[in-house]
Amino acid sequence: MEVFFAAYVVNEFELTGRTRTHITQLEGPRVALHRDVVAPFLALRDEAARDGMDIVASSAFRDFDAQVDIWNRKYRGERPLYDRDGRPREHASLNEEEIVEAILVWSAVPGASRHHWGTEIDIYDRAALPDGYRVQLLPAEYQSDGIFWRLAGWLDENIHRFGFYRPYDEDRGGVFPEPWHISFAPIASRALASLTEEVIAAALRESNVLGKECVLERLSEVYQRYVANVAVPPAGVTRLA
Repeated sequence: MEVFFAAYVVNEFELTGRTRTHITQLEGPRVALHRDVVAPFLALRDEAARDGMDIVASSAFRDFDAQVDIWNRKYRGERPLYDRDGRPREHASLNEEEIVEAILVWSAVPGASRHHWGTEIDIYDRAALPDGYRVQLLPAEYQSDGIFWRLAGWLDENIHRFGFYRPYDEDRGGVFPEPWHISFAPIASRALASLTEEVIAAALRESNVLGKECVLERLSEVYQRYVANVAVPPAGVTRLA
């Protein structure tokens, strides 16, 4: 599929989710995406529909404030924390560094989330849902005996044709694998190259992110392990048509 893209101008406020100037809001399906990701995503959905799947977004663009809310609620113990194997951790028994580490395995530091770019989409197959089922976005749902196993296999075969790939395809010691998470490589690769430690630090310093001093003290490690430590898009997928 050939898609022509507007010039992508890197902007530190777009990179860190502190503006929506790069975002287009769709109503059918309801999803907020980078303006140049809309056409490829809709084309991907149409192709999947021909194979009997109804791809919908559980999450796409997420602004800085929304990421702060997720982070702070986990930091305060208002949302559960998990270890790398998905087992719950007891918030009261953790020190600040351990809390930050537990959050990072499953949630990005505000300002460092790929969802700020509008290029990232967490997807599932609505056609596969039985009545009353609550989507959890867990790896087991996308494995061979999972409810979305057919979607996972279809994505393996098809997403690259539309410019998408999976940045969290395996455990690299950073973010846990997310088979539901697809990324529009032509723009995401440029955004990642522009998202420096300095850009993230500037956004954090001006924020009300809980534990930000701990994050800033170890930002180089956090950046290398949780931001830069992702899959490399397949050859050709990052090319802007």
